[in-house]
Amino acid sequence: MILNRFIAFVFFAISFCSISKAAVTDGSKKERKNYDYLLYTPKDYTTSGKVYPLVIYLHGSSQKGNDLSKLKAYGLPQMIEKGENFDFIIASPQCPSNAPLWSSENWFEPLLEELTSKLNVDMNRVYITGISMGGGGAFEVAKENPDTFAAVVPLCAWQSSAEDICKLKNIPVWTLHGAADDIVPISQTEEKVKKLKACGGNIKFTSLENEGHAIQWLYADKTKYRILDWMLSQKKK
Repeated sequence: MILNRFIAFVFFAISFCSISKAAVTDGSKKERKNYDYLLYTPKDYTTSGKVYPLVIYLHGSSQKGNDLSKLKAYGLPQMIEKGENFDFIIASPQCPSNAPLWSSENWFEPLLEELTSKLNVDMNRVYITGISMGGGGAFEVAKENPDTFAAVVPLCAWQSSAEDICKLKNIPVWTLHGAADDIVPISQTEEKVKKLKACGGNIKFTSLENEGHAIQWLYADKTKYRILDWMLSQKKK
């Protein structure tokens, strides 16, 4: 267990040193890329005639690559694989191995354009969430597209900067982090929370006592935190 944690720490430390400058906050200057993704639509999608909320789910660094089945290891894709039903659309893109971070390329604009052209999406209820590298990606993508999202829910966010965080001041944000996380220090989230609060941001922060880095269980929680219910209750004004 100690060896595994040491290896994980070294991986994150090396990655941070080598790619910390990769998080650019102007998506328009990046090359557009089409990322593969898993798509979930509600059971009644083809018959209801309704528009549906859209959730963009971003995975962590261990699920990068070109095999979409890797995304089913945890989080929303795993819940779908196990038969969970949702009343919203879920798109789960896969970050390729050669892209250091979710913020390295402009994959979001092409994805959103494709989804909204093919699906009945409620544009007042588009959300982004993710864990670890995906949590950092949720912050960064939201900063690049502040007029798109109704809410942002990053978990134990890694590799995201507090720079330009005030671009999110008009978006409801709920970020959660394990207080005992020895992979991504909670201080990284606390810095963003402090700066966003200072500019009047609508941010909710939950420090999870005795929890480490593996807080993906929050997506399935239906009693205490209910982060999906909170997220879906937000709408663009």
